[in-house]
Parts: sequence; C-alpha cells; structure tokens
Amino acid sequence: MSKQGNQLKNKVILKKPLITEKATSLQTRKAPAYIFAVDKSATKEEVKKAFKAKYQKDSVKVNMINISGRQVLKRGKKKSSKPAVRKAIIFLKAGEKIET
Repeated sequence: MSKQGNQLKNKVILKKPLITEKATSLQTRKAPAYIFAVDKSATKEEVKKAFKAKYQKDSVKVNMINISGRQVLKRGKKKSSKPAVRKAIIFLKAGEKIET
C-alpha cells in the first residue's frame, strides 16, 4: 500500500455525532439525515466510505459545512476561543435509521 493509503487508513474520519435540536429534527424526517463532526481534511467520498464501514448503510448524499473558530469572552477580561469544526450532513434513504 502506498504511503498516502496508509495515512488514510489510520486517519479518523468520523469524530462524533452531533446531537442538537436541528440534528434531532433531521433524524425524525421520512428520509433521515445525521450530522457528524469530521476531520478537517476529509472529503465527501472519504466520509461516505467511513460511514458505510461503521454503520453498514449507504448514504444518498453528503453535505459539508466549515464552521470557523471564534473568540468568546468569559467572565471579566478573560478571553477564550472556540475551535474550528467541519461538519458533515449525511442523508439516508427513506425508512433507514442508524443507532448513534
């Protein structure tokens, strides 16, 4: 296997499922969609392959969203920062569900 192939094999593509109000409402639709935090360098094809390997379900399509990091003000003068995140919205066929 090539050097690049070994790097992809060892890289964690799907980091964690994101559970929010919007994500929950997307899961209850007729054709459900699930939102995951993914690696910043992951492509749509890599996300599809990783999803199929983990959940044994085919995805209809994948949308990617980049959320930039920002600074937030904590109490007083202390500043903190929120990290940049890349999200993937994975759409499934009608009637299919997964356990997250």
